[in-house]
Amino acid sequence: MPADEEQIRTLIERWAEAVRSGDLDGVLADHADDIVMFDVPPPHEGVRGLESYRRTWPYFFRWLAQGALFEIETLDVTAGEDVAFAHALLRCGTPEHLAGNPEHRLRLTFGLRRRDGRWVVAHEHHSFPIDEPAEDAESDTEQLSLR
Repeated sequence: MPADEEQIRTLIERWAEAVRSGDLDGVLADHADDIVMFDVPPPHEGVRGLESYRRTWPYFFRWLAQGALFEIETLDVTAGEDVAFAHALLRCGTPEHLAGNPEHRLRLTFGLRRRDGRWVVAHEHHSFPIDEPAEDAESDTEQLSLR
């Protein structure tokens, strides 16, 4: 594996461990000052800047402390000279929820850039798929194409 991809993989695994342990400084450590994050909970327009990103974590840490899981299952990294992206699937939920929904996964995407010789996260996106019947999804797609 190329060195940049390995560095980014290590950065993301270190970030996930900081999330699991409620280490806010560790979560923030490799993020750009102008980070943009789109998360599952509001605000739906996302958060911009490291201070806004910081404020999103305390609630999630409390939820994890009650026994929820946050485990990277798959992680793929692609790195260029100055920019990179990574995407992952995570088991994220309470053990009860995951037992009843064993295929449910959090989708995670990172956009990174090299700044002063090191990789930093410039964009982060978390999402869950919407579980709906296929005919509803087709109807939604038809509605989108009519716009």
